[in-house]
Amino acid sequence: MSDNGKTLEHTAQVQNHTEMSARKKVLRLGRLLGLASEAEYLPANASVLERAEMRLRKQLEQYQRNLENIYAMTLSYTPSDVAGVDLDADWTHQFFSMAEQIHNHTMQDLWARILASEIVQPGNFSLRTLETLTKLTLKESHILEKALGMAVKINQESRLKLISGYRVSGGLGHYFRKQNHVNLGLSNFGLPYSNLLTLVDAGLLHRGEFETGLLAAQTPLELHFPHNTVTVKPKSGYLLFNYYRLSPVGEELAALVTPKIDDAYLSAMRAMFAKDFTIS
Repeated sequence: MSDNGKTLEHTAQVQNHTEMSARKKVLRLGRLLGLASEAEYLPANASVLERAEMRLRKQLEQYQRNLENIYAMTLSYTPSDVAGVDLDADWTHQFFSMAEQIHNHTMQDLWARILASEIVQPGNFSLRTLETLTKLTLKESHILEKALGMAVKINQESRLKLISGYRVSGGLGHYFRKQNHVNLGLSNFGLPYSNLLTLVDAGLLHRGEFETGLLAAQTPLELHFPHNTVTVKPKSGYLLFNYYRLSPVGEELAALVTPKIDDAYLSAMRAMFAKDFTIS
């Protein structure tokens, strides 16, 4: 057989394997619909109502497994040396109604952390946050974690800011600069604008950039990153930060995540600030 013939044969084998893999995946979905044969159950011999009952039974079994997984993880996060509180009955009902539909193990872990946190100190997570969380994909949670690794709290502020750059708004030097906006370029650190829009669409980030007020000249500002603090001192009184801000839901979820600081982002920020800020 020629090389071309071998190539065509290999291609056909790969295609057949792909088609079979897709077919098997569809057949697997059929089990969720009660369309697969099991011990003492043949879908061909069952009525539509019986098949619907089988589907509902499978769904309930999966929901129960989901809740049991979340409950087991909650136990591992709940301290035995801290007094707990009784949860609000309506909040608890809504929590379990939503949590039963969470199938991904990583996301189940997030729900377990919420439940454990509420038992220790209730009122941190609203029903709106839970509703948002039911729609949060694993990809979106990874983007949020990435953003939190670059977010800061300035001085004693409680709100997180994702600083994207700064602007020079006046002064004599304003007229001798080629650009008055200094952008850090978040896309250089794995957070392109499309990812920011994803967080916006997920209800975790406010749309558009914000600006701080003018920063006081020669007044130190502490930028609190995860596990690191950088102190910057504006050299003039004409500087202000550009930043993105988490939504209230994003802020609540941020309390559950322990992100790793992005060292490359931190180094780039130091270099960016060096011209107009004293850094320590």
